[in-house]
Amino acid sequence: MAAKSSRRGFLGGSVALPSVFPQTVLGANDRINIAVIGVGAHAYAHHVKAIVGRRDEDNVRLTAICDVYRRRVTRALAIAKEAEGFLDYRRLLDRKDIDAVVIATPDHWHAKMSIDAMEAGKHVYCEKPMTLTIEQAFAVRDTVHKTKKVYTVGPQGTANAAYWHAQAAIREGKIGKVIIAQAGGGRSERVHTYDSRAWSIDPDAGPDRTGEDYIDWDMWLGWRFGLAPKIPFNPEHYFRFRKYWPYSGGQASDLLYHSLAPLLLAIAGPNGAYPTRVTATGGLYAHRDGRDIPDTYVTSLDYAGEYTILLVNCAAASVRIPTTICGRYGSIQLAPSGSRRWDPHNDLILRAEGDFLAEFQERNNGSEEVEIPLERHRDIMGCFLDAIRGQGTVTCNVELGTATMVGIKLGVDAYRQSKTMLWPPPGQTAQS
Repeated sequence: MAAKSSRRGFLGGSVALPSVFPQTVLGANDRINIAVIGVGAHAYAHHVKAIVGRRDEDNVRLTAICDVYRRRVTRALAIAKEAEGFLDYRRLLDRKDIDAVVIATPDHWHAKMSIDAMEAGKHVYCEKPMTLTIEQAFAVRDTVHKTKKVYTVGPQGTANAAYWHAQAAIREGKIGKVIIAQAGGGRSERVHTYDSRAWSIDPDAGPDRTGEDYIDWDMWLGWRFGLAPKIPFNPEHYFRFRKYWPYSGGQASDLLYHSLAPLLLAIAGPNGAYPTRVTATGGLYAHRDGRDIPDTYVTSLDYAGEYTILLVNCAAASVRIPTTICGRYGSIQLAPSGSRRWDPHNDLILRAEGDFLAEFQERNNGSEEVEIPLERHRDIMGCFLDAIRGQGTVTCNVELGTATMVGIKLGVDAYRQSKTMLWPPPGQTAQS
């Protein structure tokens, strides 16, 4: 142990994080008025409560709430006491005093709402995934370029200092050329995540009910806008939409978007990169209950003949895969085995690999293992607010969001069609 310890280095210095420390509270004229569209369980806990909680620190106000389920609007208004409630997001966008919107609806609505919001003059924080389709992603990207509004997608890992330090280490050649990266995991679940209490069905709710039980099912589907097929009310589809292809890409777009975006940030930089070839496999091996999405899913993405990213998610068995980037001379572990996220109280470790100790040491001041301390930094919402004020940049911009969406959707298509997907498609030129 003594010999190894003596060959361990400690790397100080700083890296260009979007926002390292919270900004000071600004005056009333700098207040940002925010609306949240879609206030289900996740948005209620992670957006409604969070925005209300940072009211004074970040000088923000939650001024409007929208959901097609009246009970969810009422629940959110109980803690967002300054807000106005809506069932139709278009009426919310008509309010001129709203500066930014958070979109936390089912995936099939993300593109239209993002575009409508930006064209109405609002900045947009869109929950992951960015969109449901690749075509929608490019339409959102074009609207960002046209309107010049601040836009971010919400994979939390992109605000993790570990990935920004990894980006700097890779750029400086500390682990050599990147060859492969991996992320993912799984849990042995008796009840699948999308059937759990957080996704419970309210048997009293529906489009034929009144008062708090009313759901605007036609608006939720979006069939009038060509967003999903028109079908009779189905509580399974409404309350557990991630199980069905018309509204979601399942765990690929839900969980693995969280994995791919920060890996691309680290390897390729803030604007990400587009894959050239994507394959996927898996199946419904345990949870055979009429759902569309697989409970076991593996996708492999090749990038310009330079490196491969392997993503795994299994809701039927425990899978322990450390989030790791492997270079020719060394590796970077970004989250330990069994965890999707790096503990911010830990330091980042670069390690020499295999026969390339000498090359690694040459690039790392003679050390065979390098420790990089992780400083305190802003969360993804804080960076979004700073960017609106012109005091920083978002952590997942529209370029990274689009590149990630292309990789994720090609994987979903590869799985569903049992074929290898190429980018750009044969006979087409890349839009990137």
